[in-house]
Amino acid sequence: MNHVWGLLAHPNREMHDIKQENETVSHHYTHHVLLMAAIPVVCAFIGTTQIGWNLGEGRTIPLSLFTALGLAVLFYAIILGGVAVMGRVIYWMARDYPQRPNLPRCTVFAGYVATPLFISGIVALYPLVWLCVLVGALALVYTGYLLYVGIPLFLNIDRDESLRFSGSTLAIGILVFEVLLALTVVLWGYGYRMF
Repeated sequence: MNHVWGLLAHPNREMHDIKQENETVSHHYTHHVLLMAAIPVVCAFIGTTQIGWNLGEGRTIPLSLFTALGLAVLFYAIILGGVAVMGRVIYWMARDYPQRPNLPRCTVFAGYVATPLFISGIVALYPLVWLCVLVGALALVYTGYLLYVGIPLFLNIDRDESLRFSGSTLAIGILVFEVLLALTVVLWGYGYRMF
């Protein structure tokens, strides 16, 4: 958790610090990912049970506590899985580089890069669909910036090559994000019919 502010305020310096740490996946998950991934889950739980999904036109769909709790657990598992998938994507994309980091380091890197997406989950306290999508898109742009800043340090490559790697990784990340977003809309927005 001590890297959150640094990733937002001075990402270049913070990426240097993260690289120096050699953090394990278990430590990273228990001290960063599990806590940060809880932000969108808890906020969505509160927002959907207390206010309800605002679909526009003055129509809201509140969820029962039981339904929201079941969906929250599922949503949390999807987020944690998304970080692991992106770690594997970064590891796979780095296969041709001479100083290829191992899979655990790629997973740790993916968890830190996802920090803006975790924080953007605060907007789910007031679950207005267009607002959640807008804030999520802005968080995705900043995540791309973190990739651009972090990849050269992480793989020891120059900025030009980093731009190609970051762009490719971000494109795959956007696909993963869209899948998560679609699952989120289905689970939170229409999940009340499933339970």
